[in-house]
Amino acid sequence: MDLSKLTALTPPTITFKTYATENDLLPAIKLIECDLSEPYSIYTYRYFVHQWPELCILAHIKDECVGVVICKLDEHRRGYQDGYFSGDKAHLLRGYIGMVAVSKQYRKLGIGSALVARALKKMKQRGVDEVALEAETGNLGALKLYEGLGFIREKRLHRYYLGGTDAFRLKLWL
Repeated sequence: MDLSKLTALTPPTITFKTYATENDLLPAIKLIECDLSEPYSIYTYRYFVHQWPELCILAHIKDECVGVVICKLDEHRRGYQDGYFSGDKAHLLRGYIGMVAVSKQYRKLGIGSALVARALKKMKQRGVDEVALEAETGNLGALKLYEGLGFIREKRLHRYYLGGTDAFRLKLWL
């Protein structure tokens, strides 16, 4: 997947930065709490940002945080499919996109796509071969964003979220 074209589509007034200090965390949490249905504790956020700060990217217009993507990496073993060994035992990294949020007034400007594309590029540089995430089945904007970046729906997860709504697990192979 060629990620360079995606990052070039960002409007010039938007700046991106990776998580640096706790001062970056509060604006990110506020955005996520407005947009996502799941409640996350401060410890969940810190788990992501302290272990993978380079995969936690914020979008700003002037001094306002208008978008955020928070990701992590996990080791997985290629060669096992459905519990059966199929060849290569190499340990590889799997990326996971935990949270993406963009302020309502700044949607449809390519900010979400630019954030995810930047995270994907950093994951690929770290040796990630696949990326996974979950999205609510009714969140058509998110599904359009991810599928536009090449993600495919792997499976439907029934009653996945606390509110009882279903999710799709989406995957992208880099």
